Amino acid sequence: MLSYRHSYHAGNHADVLKHIVLSLCIEYLKEKEKPFIYLDTHSGAGRYLLKGEHAEKTGEYLSGINRIWQQMEKPALLEPYMRVMHYYNRSEQLKYYPGSPLIAKHLLRDHDKLHMTELHSSDYPLLRHEFLKDKRANVIRQDGYHQLKSQLPPKQRRGIILIDPSYELKTDYQQAISAIQEGYKRFATGIYALWYPVVSRTQTQRMIKDLVGTGIKRILQIELAVKPDNTQKGMTASGMIVINPPWQLAQQMETLLPWLHSVLVPENIGGFTVQQLVGE
Repeated sequence: MLSYRHSYHAGNHADVLKHIVLSLCIEYLKEKEKPFIYLDTHSGAGRYLLKGEHAEKTGEYLSGINRIWQQMEKPALLEPYMRVMHYYNRSEQLKYYPGSPLIAKHLLRDHDKLHMTELHSSDYPLLRHEFLKDKRANVIRQDGYHQLKSQLPPKQRRGIILIDPSYELKTDYQQAISAIQEGYKRFATGIYALWYPVVSRTQTQRMIKDLVGTGIKRILQIELAVKPDNTQKGMTASGMIVINPPWQLAQQMETLLPWLHSVLVPENIGGFTVQQLVGE
């Protein structure tokens, strides 16, 4: 069994970027009345205690969501994301960080659906508990990559698929691309959002090259770097690759990223990128 627990990293700069992009994609899908599905391949526990042992041990949230939480004025584009943050933190104190499943749970409508998978023996029951009374949701303990083959196309014919592995195994890089290929064959019009870390720039570039090589069209890359590459061990940046992105997403992130970078990286190192990897 893999040992990765997201509770050590909840609310860090990578979560902030990932969940802002996710919230903007969900809000785009809600512009039409027709229902859609949210499919999450690596769901985690759902909710994370920032004052708990795991989060306090690393303190990663302090240079992530905590810095945004403390800002008196925030860009209007952050409103959906911050709405969820405030829902799970009713006081001025930042206590919980909602993961992707709870962000979707709060933002989706009554006639939309959620399908989530988690393999970890400790995180799965926590995730299931979060959705016990939610009739829109299906929570299962299975390999998330397989869901892109078994659950697509959805009957709604609209949806967003979040692929967010831990990359604890190097094979995750290729597995993620293979899973996207499988899903895209069945559901070419869905929004696919793939999160990736930058630990090795060479590894990241190889994954992106492989994805571009699949022939899939309309691929957008969004990346936020908090440190220069290869300055030390660990993650220096993270990004989201979005297939079939909402038409305004690139412009929205070009507006948001300078503000995000200034707040999350006051040292003014690293940088950010928004680029179209593949067009129509």
